[in-house]
Amino acid sequence: MEKSKKPRRRGDSNEEGTSGFRVQTLFPGARGEKPDSSGKYTYNLHFSEAAKEKRARDRSRRRVFGVLWRIDMRILLSNDDGYFSPGIECLSKALSNEAEVMVVAPERDRSGVSNSLTLDRPLTLRRVANGFYYVNGTPTDCVHLAVTGIFDELPDMVVSGINLGPNMGDDTLYSGTVAAATEGYLLGIPSIAVSLCRKNEEHFETAARVALEIVRIVSGKKLGEPLLLNVNVPDVPYDRLRGWEVTRLGKRHRAENVIRSVTPRDEVVYWVGAAGPAQDAGEGTDFHAIARDCVSITPLQIDLTHNAQLPMVRGWFGP
Repeated sequence: MEKSKKPRRRGDSNEEGTSGFRVQTLFPGARGEKPDSSGKYTYNLHFSEAAKEKRARDRSRRRVFGVLWRIDMRILLSNDDGYFSPGIECLSKALSNEAEVMVVAPERDRSGVSNSLTLDRPLTLRRVANGFYYVNGTPTDCVHLAVTGIFDELPDMVVSGINLGPNMGDDTLYSGTVAAATEGYLLGIPSIAVSLCRKNEEHFETAARVALEIVRIVSGKKLGEPLLLNVNVPDVPYDRLRGWEVTRLGKRHRAENVIRSVTPRDEVVYWVGAAGPAQDAGEGTDFHAIARDCVSITPLQIDLTHNAQLPMVRGWFGP
């Protein structure tokens, strides 16, 4: 690619991705690009002309709850199941017809890694044939890398998922799916984590449709502060959903004990035991909503302060 002599504009690109928008390579210097005065490379993602024309035709028809859908919206997708997961592919297809979608996901399954960042080695970024990018790191790495080091414009929203399995109650502390959304939230971007509460692992399209509807609603609201939503969707056809509920997190019993095993080389190894069953699953919790085949939407926050214990602990250690 020849060195540009003026700022790149929307549509000034040479490479077309499969999701209906043009992308520029994300490998630093791969095409002879030069860094700016601060040593950083600039990368852009752009709509193709066909995609822009389609969005222009549809603009007058797309209204959701009286709010015009943002045709120029940019959404960053990630997950913890890996870039090859059927969940993220289904989610990308659902959102890419109405928004500019960027996918940056882990190169392999990173379930249960929580909010960990990779600090002991450099990260690499690669692109696959369908236009998705993958990182040899955690879900948090993916979102952090995309937002702070790759794209020249911040995404309007981060969506993580569709996770294969629920993320309810205590799961949210361990979940890489929730962690990817949390990183977006910490970077000041409205973020949504979407999980399919599997029975038969059949209805990703239900979760994708729910995610699209939530994105439409949230994108039309004026938010005074960043938003973090944890969404769990029953694994049933969309027309069998019994509604949506705004819930609080439930709680599980303690996890099962680790499972001891011996390898063919006579080495003792351990497998982490299964998550415990629901303990607090009463009305108003995410567990209760899913048991009734309702979508569960839980607003999350990151402040872990136990405010009710502040007076007691101050009494121990002084004001």
